[in-house]
Order: sequence, then C-alpha cells, then structure tokens
Amino acid sequence: MTSFLISSMLSSSIFPTENRGRVRIPATSIPGGSIVRAVKRRCSKIVAKSLDLPLLPFSMSEVLVPTESKTLHLYEARYLALLEESMKRKKNMFVHFILDPISISETATEASFAARYGCLVLIENVERLDIGALVSIRGAGRVKISRFLGADPYLSGEVRPIKDRLVYESSDEITSKISQLKESIKNLNSLEIKLKTPEDSPLQTRLFNSLKWAEDEPPEECDETFFPSLQERLSFAAFQPVSGSSQSELSRLQQEKLKVMDMKDTIERLELSMGLIKENTSSIAAKLAIQSLDIR
Repeated sequence: MTSFLISSMLSSSIFPTENRGRVRIPATSIPGGSIVRAVKRRCSKIVAKSLDLPLLPFSMSEVLVPTESKTLHLYEARYLALLEESMKRKKNMFVHFILDPISISETATEASFAARYGCLVLIENVERLDIGALVSIRGAGRVKISRFLGADPYLSGEVRPIKDRLVYESSDEITSKISQLKESIKNLNSLEIKLKTPEDSPLQTRLFNSLKWAEDEPPEECDETFFPSLQERLSFAAFQPVSGSSQSELSRLQQEKLKVMDMKDTIERLELSMGLIKENTSSIAAKLAIQSLDIR
C-alpha cells in the first residue's frame, strides 16, 4: 500500500511547454471532501479525442503501468476532493502521472518538473476510514497531458491517449508470443503460491490479477479511445512485483516499467515481458528449493 504524502502544490500559473514529449511544470506548490463508496457506472461507449480529468502526481519511483493495481491512502482534503470529483463526474477515472525533476538552467531559482508517464486509472474500490480513505485503482491505458486546466484544490488537465503502433490481430508472430506469455505467467503464478506466505495473503498473485484484467472486455466506464488493444494490454501484464522480491529486484522492475511506458512496439514489449518472466521464474524456483531444504 502506498501512502500519498506530496505536500507541495503547483500554482495556478502552470503552463505546458514541449520538451522532448514532456510537459514542463514550473513548481511552487501541488494541492480537497467527503467521499462515497465507489460503484460501477454503466454508460454507453463514447469516442473522444481528449478528456478533462483530475491529475494525481507521484515520484519517479512509483510509475504505474496499464493493468497494474495499486492501493492509495488519501487523507488530505484536496485529494479527497479529487476522489469525489473522479467518482461523481468523471466515471471513476483520474490520471496517475510522474513528476520528474529537470534542470532548466544553472541560474534557475526554483525547481522545475516534467509531467511524464501518465496512466489513466479506474477506481475499483473505496474504503472509508476514520482519517481519509483507502482507494484501489487499476491502470487502464497510457495518456499524455496536453495542457493543464487548474490547480485548486487539485491538479486537472486535458489528456490524450497514447497507444502502440498498429498490430494486426492475425499476425502469427504476435499470437504465438501472447500464448507463450500467458502460459508463462500462469506457471509463475503456480510457483508463487507455493512459497511460504502469511496466512492472510491471497492465493491469486498480482501478476495473475493483471493478466485476468487484461483479458477481460474493456469496462463500460472507460472511453474506448483510451483503452489499449488486447495485445497491448497483455504486453504490460508481466510488469508486476513477485513474491519475496528484494529491494534491488524491485528497483530494477521500476526501471523496466519506465522503459515499457515509452515503447510503441507491442512485440518488443512482449519480448521484454518474456525475459522478465523467465528471470522471475528462475528466482522463485530457487527460493522454493531453499524452502524445501528448510522444511526438511
């Protein structure tokens, strides 16, 4: 679970400028709200070229990829206001993005940031607490923040979808790679649940959850323009932490996630996914062997 603690807020003087595909934000301060339990909202499909949505910033160590789930603890008034707006008027959606510190010049008097790795998220569940709320979210698809619309009480902006280059569904190559990936993920899931885990740990791993979500039909509340193809969704599913990951393994996973968020080639991402699954399978198998020795 991630506790969100960004205390600074962007001023109303925010303006976007192109910087190698980034939106530059001159930083000064970043921001509001009772909440109600999230519910599924059914609506007809609407095709839109852009959406105006609340934006929630994170550090470079917390990139979110499509299909990935995450739990946030929101407790500041401005973020609870963002949550309420997302649930009541934005079809349970907002944007998770990364604030990447950048250097403008040696004479700059304040820090500047680039808005990168935007991911449209769907709110899956909300649990109200005495202080704030636990919010379960799921990454749906990549987006680019084309311009900022406001910062009070929280950031909001216009976003556009980012998708891979077109891949033909009849391609034998991609069909074969997807079949291999799905089988490898299922095998890794079987190994993971054999490891010693706390009694309250779920048997279905984060990896398998992401795979199942990717295979499902697009949710009704998600604009189909912003929802990636089945192949693209599946290509992201492997980028999840596995049981017993060390800090160095988690750090490497973050770097891999940054890399795949920039990719526009589904097949290239599938190949990277297979490499990651093979490494994780070997790691889990080794841990199981050690566990077996300990039991004896």
